[in-house]
Amino acid sequence: MREAADDAGAPAPAAGDEPPRRFLQSLALRLVFLVIVFVTVPILIYQQFRAADLEKRELLLQSAQLQGELLARALASLLDDADGIIPADLSDRLAALAEGDARVKLLLRPRGVSGAYGFFYVAAAPPVTTASLERERQQLIEQGILGRLGMTCSGNTPLALRLPTGDEGEELITSITPLNTDFGCWAIVISQASEAYLGSSIDRQYWRTPEVRVAAMIYVAMAALVLLLFVSIWRSLRRFGRVARQIGSDAAGGASFAAQNTVPELHTVAQDFDRLVDTLRRSAESIRRAAEDNAHAFKTPIGVIRQAVEPLRRLAQPDARGRQAIDMIEQALSRLDVLVSCARQMDEVTADLHDVPVAEVGLAELLHRTLSGYAAVEAARRVHFRLAVRARPKVRASEDQLGTVIENVIDNAVRFSPVGGTVTITLDRSGAMADLSIADEGPGVHPDNLDRIFDRYFSEGSPAPPAGNGAGEGEPGGDGANGDGAGANGGGDGEPHFGIGLWIVRRHVEALGGRVHAENRPAGGLRVMLRLPRAV
Repeated sequence: MREAADDAGAPAPAAGDEPPRRFLQSLALRLVFLVIVFVTVPILIYQQFRAADLEKRELLLQSAQLQGELLARALASLLDDADGIIPADLSDRLAALAEGDARVKLLLRPRGVSGAYGFFYVAAAPPVTTASLERERQQLIEQGILGRLGMTCSGNTPLALRLPTGDEGEELITSITPLNTDFGCWAIVISQASEAYLGSSIDRQYWRTPEVRVAAMIYVAMAALVLLLFVSIWRSLRRFGRVARQIGSDAAGGASFAAQNTVPELHTVAQDFDRLVDTLRRSAESIRRAAEDNAHAFKTPIGVIRQAVEPLRRLAQPDARGRQAIDMIEQALSRLDVLVSCARQMDEVTADLHDVPVAEVGLAELLHRTLSGYAAVEAARRVHFRLAVRARPKVRASEDQLGTVIENVIDNAVRFSPVGGTVTITLDRSGAMADLSIADEGPGVHPDNLDRIFDRYFSEGSPAPPAGNGAGEGEPGGDGANGDGAGANGGGDGEPHFGIGLWIVRRHVEALGGRVHAENRPAGGLRVMLRLPRAV
């Protein structure tokens, strides 16, 4: 099924290509992409920083372990000389060796005593309360550290164990260095209270470190502000859409873009939209008034001339040439009267395109209601209607406007259908579009004029006579006047027509964002196909 070309002759864009392009340009998709970026970027950065923090942890623990070994060597001679008694100046010697925020504690398990509970604190620098030392010893026992240490009393043990202090602070035990002497098993415990150690991720998850938490709070706040700004703009645009639908559904007005807007930067745009809507409404009203005034102005002198012709007809009865002249005048008046009505109808169509109330219209229900009004036509013209509803799509349009479109196409099909012919109406949907086709069994249209039948005032000729009179598909006597019948030559109903029916159809359909085109049926006749965007 081919698409109709536009007025410039360029091929119409494929309707199936529009939804993907529209989806790629949607704010919702960009919002999803923005959320993905905000989620992915911190994960990648976190992994990089965590790897750097692991290296920092290793260096800190190696430094603490080396510090414990140096202290053990410095105290080795003093502890080796201890013969059954603890040196009196042991605490002073520990204080002299402790540097910076490092804290040194000394445990002893006398020879002959076994088990983890045999270790007791004998010195600390700086001084620590007995309760704190006991808590620390108990935790080392529960962790199994003193148990492992007491088995061999050898080997430096790097640790990562956080312990609370008595002053509501915290310290980090980083190493325990054992020293075996004749007196017993000594254990030099090195703990740190500096921020370099306590602020690191040693003995806790990296995400719990202060710098990560602060960075996360800043990042979340920034992401929330950006997303809130984005969502605010998106909601304002959605409100604009709701206002536009309200304006379309309420021709009397009342809805305002500026009143619904909450983003100050969009206030000027909202005011411009309101001015545009007001301008369109005033323009539509002016066109309607001008159409009414012009029709009245033209029909009055036409009526006067028609009345004035009556006495002239009586006077011209004896003269054949006079009667012929009077008939020509009356035919011209009839054509002129129809032309005035057509001009008024076209002006009203133009006004409706500027300002027409719209709503969701069910095409299936509208078709049933429209066909119910053709019972008399069906009986008089002996034309049969066949309706095939394969889907029940809805479109946003004016029901009157859409009804006019359907009636014009059906009238055109009936006018050029042979006696006993069938007009087939098919309703379906394809993706985001609603497809409506109306096919007759007339002679069809010359292929060169398939697009031109939607032009204003176009006529290929008078409609075909009943089957058997010799008028064939594409001949001047065929279905070529399918734009509201023939030109001035009249339609199948004997009334003069001026080819504006299908022009109105195209104007209305394109105003709704749809497409209309026609094609000749292989079995004979013309098929007019309407594609309208479905209501979302």
